[in-house]
Amino acid sequence: MKLIGAVLVAAALACVSGEVLFKETFDDGSWKDRWTVGAPRDDGMGEWKWVTASHHDDADKGIKTGEDARFYSITADLDAEYSNEGKDLVVAFTVKHEQNIDCGGAYIKLLPPGFDPAKFGGDDEYAIMFGPDICGTSTRKTHAILTYKGKNLLTKKNIRCETDQASHRYSLLLSADNTYEVKIDGNKVESGSLVDDFDFLGPKTVKDPAESKPEDWVDEAKIPDPEDVKPAGWDDVPSQIPDPEAEQPEDWDEEEDGEWEPPMIDNPEYQGEWSPTMIDNPEYKGEWVHPMIPNPDYEEDDTVHAVCHPCSAVGFELWQVKAGTVFDDILVATSVEDEEAFYADSVKAKLAAEAEADKAKKEAEAKAAEEARAKAEAEAAEDEDEDEDEDEDEDEDHDEL
Repeated sequence: MKLIGAVLVAAALACVSGEVLFKETFDDGSWKDRWTVGAPRDDGMGEWKWVTASHHDDADKGIKTGEDARFYSITADLDAEYSNEGKDLVVAFTVKHEQNIDCGGAYIKLLPPGFDPAKFGGDDEYAIMFGPDICGTSTRKTHAILTYKGKNLLTKKNIRCETDQASHRYSLLLSADNTYEVKIDGNKVESGSLVDDFDFLGPKTVKDPAESKPEDWVDEAKIPDPEDVKPAGWDDVPSQIPDPEAEQPEDWDEEEDGEWEPPMIDNPEYQGEWSPTMIDNPEYKGEWVHPMIPNPDYEEDDTVHAVCHPCSAVGFELWQVKAGTVFDDILVATSVEDEEAFYADSVKAKLAAEAEADKAKKEAEAKAAEEARAKAEAEAAEDEDEDEDEDEDEDEDHDEL
């Protein structure tokens, strides 16, 4: 019985545990051996800095965009190439906008083989582009872009992102059943069908190119009543009239001011431009509907989730107006349980500690500001008392004189 129990436990663990394809915490200097900084442009690239994010332990490191108004490029190989056909795929990482970002991307890419890491840039093919993108108030979203048959497909949904200066965990799950899920800080913010929320397959039906609306088709539901006639004198009523209650000012001088004229007001009897009454069109046939036919280019595909065929690397290819974004705790795995375990064991506590430290800092700043305000008010009151005393002394001296 013990042997059977052990087998069942092992089987259960195998069901929930997948394979970690890539994990990066940047906590020691060896990260530079795993990552390649790219330079796809000749006009200067931004520097990646190895830092400890604010409100984090000194040993907890990440990489940070270090120069304003620069492009950034960096990539690292997965532990092994991975094709996700018939399998799940999870991509997750932590982002902290320490600079209170105004305009810039903070998304990660999963890349197929064949690119040059030293020249990795925006023109290189990718399988997945995922993460926050902010520019002013018009662009504040989490990108989830998947490449299918050479086309980059954006989700039809607007997935929110976080815009504050705290660390946030972004995760994307692509499932073998052609569904997806996006989480921020462990909480689901979007999910659905890949087929419904992305234009993988195109429409099943299209308009019949051989059909067009007949020339004599009548699609005006209403027409002017041919028997309706404009009333006599309709156009003789002006839209404005002199104000009958207005009076010439007593100090009006016609020699200096000219002939006085009363101000104009809207005419209460004016009825506007005349138009005939509209009646039902006896020739109306209804809205013409274009006949539909099966789309000859439509193909069923139950493997739209398989965007990695294979994927071999992860990378950041960004533009930022104001630098200062810290990236950390990157994970690529084949099971959502791997990300949940990594988040619970390593990330969640760090985010909570950061939030608590930030709260304490704000409370201390608020306390200092309140003390400064109270001090300023006390000094102002003291100065006012001194001024009153001086005024009293001057009054006494004047009385003595």
